Amino acid sequence: MRIICILVFMLLSSGSSSIGDSRNVSTRPDVVNIGALFSFHSMIGKVGKIAVEAAIEDVNSDPSVLGGTKLNLTLHDTNYSGFLGIVESLRFMETKTVAIIGPQNSVTAHVISHIAKELQVPLLSFSATDPTLSSLQFPFFIRTSQNDRYQMAAVAAIVDYFEWREVVAIFVDDDHGRNGIAALGDQLNEKRCKISLKVPLKPDASLDEVTNALVKVTLTTSRILVVHTYESTGMVVLNVAQHLGLTGPGYVWIATNWLSLLLDTNSTRPPGSMESIQGLIALRLYTPNSALKRKFVSRWTNLTYGKSSSGQFGLSTYGLYAYDTVWMLAHAINSFLNEGGNLSFSNLSKLTWADVGALNLNAMSVFNGGRALLQNILDVNFTGITGPVEFTPDRDLIRPAFEVINIIGSGERRIGYWSNYSGLSIVPPETLYSKPPNGSSLNQQLYDVVWPGQAATKPRGWAFPNGGGHLRIGVPRRVSYQEFVSQVEGTDMFSGYCIDVFTAAINLLPYTVPYKLIAYGDGVTNPRTTELVRQITTGVFDAAIGDIAIITNRTRMADFTQPYIESGLVVIAPVKKLNSNAWAFLRPFTAKMWCITAVSFLVVGVVVWILEHRINDDFRGPPKRQVITILWFSFSTMFFSHRENTFNNFLLLSKGLKLWFQTMTQLGTSRVRLLETT
Repeated sequence: MRIICILVFMLLSSGSSSIGDSRNVSTRPDVVNIGALFSFHSMIGKVGKIAVEAAIEDVNSDPSVLGGTKLNLTLHDTNYSGFLGIVESLRFMETKTVAIIGPQNSVTAHVISHIAKELQVPLLSFSATDPTLSSLQFPFFIRTSQNDRYQMAAVAAIVDYFEWREVVAIFVDDDHGRNGIAALGDQLNEKRCKISLKVPLKPDASLDEVTNALVKVTLTTSRILVVHTYESTGMVVLNVAQHLGLTGPGYVWIATNWLSLLLDTNSTRPPGSMESIQGLIALRLYTPNSALKRKFVSRWTNLTYGKSSSGQFGLSTYGLYAYDTVWMLAHAINSFLNEGGNLSFSNLSKLTWADVGALNLNAMSVFNGGRALLQNILDVNFTGITGPVEFTPDRDLIRPAFEVINIIGSGERRIGYWSNYSGLSIVPPETLYSKPPNGSSLNQQLYDVVWPGQAATKPRGWAFPNGGGHLRIGVPRRVSYQEFVSQVEGTDMFSGYCIDVFTAAINLLPYTVPYKLIAYGDGVTNPRTTELVRQITTGVFDAAIGDIAIITNRTRMADFTQPYIESGLVVIAPVKKLNSNAWAFLRPFTAKMWCITAVSFLVVGVVVWILEHRINDDFRGPPKRQVITILWFSFSTMFFSHRENTFNNFLLLSKGLKLWFQTMTQLGTSRVRLLETT
């Protein structure tokens, strides 16, 4: 009986233990809900929709990806509306959605990112490229394509490569356009360039509004125009620019990747649509060629067959990134489930006390595993159709790169590449990753460009507009060295050697340069030249003229001409004509110096006589002879060795004085000869 009780107890313990273990094991779900937000009729939306659906089908057909779990995709059409995007994103939160692909627009992404942060649902957008979305303010937003910060770095590299210094920025006035142009300004500053004029446009700007905005461009000096808009607005800008004569010779147009999106998607282009973009430079997101990419491109025609009433459309790079976004999410979900992640949701605590009325916000729930899934997404590392997929610590995709294309005739020509690894090059970026990075200016390369108006010569990038102002040139009002530059008293005119050089250079130019010389300084003390150079960078002056030394810290602020005055090591000596005569040897010393020297030697002669006449026969004899000996000894000391021998040790002093005087006499004679020669 005791044995039976023990066996029953052991069975009960084993059973309860197995039940507890089964509760702790996280079973893989059959279906995982994900959502997608697109504008189905936009160029990005219709390409992204088909690419995402194709990726979902490929993932679900491969059991090895998710271990038998299927992805359930729900698509919502935002219909070009940011408000609808917000509403549709809230609807996803009612259906236990673990991640959302989208939104398509950066403006909508800013708003939905706040919702995603509260509900801890990752947002994966392949087309919202606003650089500010990478900030810590939006921890649940993940950009699965390249950041616009890199695109603007590519634009700045092109501007610097062709040695232009100012650009005009035309952009759509929303989060996408403003923040992109802000990034462009930062990149240009690093190249010592700047944006001379910003031309904002409404997202739905009319033809008249675009025309009025571009009229301002005709009044500016810069002829380098950067267009950062959406594809529909961008073409309106270029058509109006052609009508205003802004696409002819002398102008340079640089378009961000909106133009390449337009060219890639519209496989059939209407006649005349290419006239306004001839000679334009554009950027395209670069994806390396691979077998996976070629396979997907070959499928595109079948994927798009019958999907659009307007016929088939081409595949843009956004479609490639949309396809990889699904695979990225699938790998992250698989890692999340393998780590024991649980697809559980809870009520949003902030809504328990709020009066939400009839909004039905209580139906929304927080994804408890959102932070873990977010980290799994950031940790993905695989090779997709866009190349290696991996995130940097800044949550940007690795190896950003762009193609640089030139629009010619009815097509385009690739003139190079840009990557953040080595800058501009004419070889694909993946061939450079195995070599040490080299971003020096000497290593930057692009093929030749056909410019607007079929011009083969690089435009200089600026021109004097009709009715434009004068160049403001700062001139230091110096107190010293006025031979170089000085202001004519009572006038606004300047004179001097530097002014003469500037005037001669201006006269050699094949065109007229209107300028105005503006005095810098109070005329009482010499102005600080470094501060004058700094005011060129702040826009107070356009240039400066004067005896401005080229030093390191000034070269970082402004460009200098070639030096036309060299300040090497020189010796400055007065030039004075002197008459030569028999008494020239007396010129090194004054008369007073000669008298003191003669008296000193007489004293030496007397001292020598006092010390020597008692023991030296040369200093004895009649008084007359002794006086003559003293005078002769002193005189001979001045020019040559005396004939009398001395025996007293104190007489070494006389020999030292003699040597000193002979040396000084030789130096004086040499100086006289030098003066006579000069």
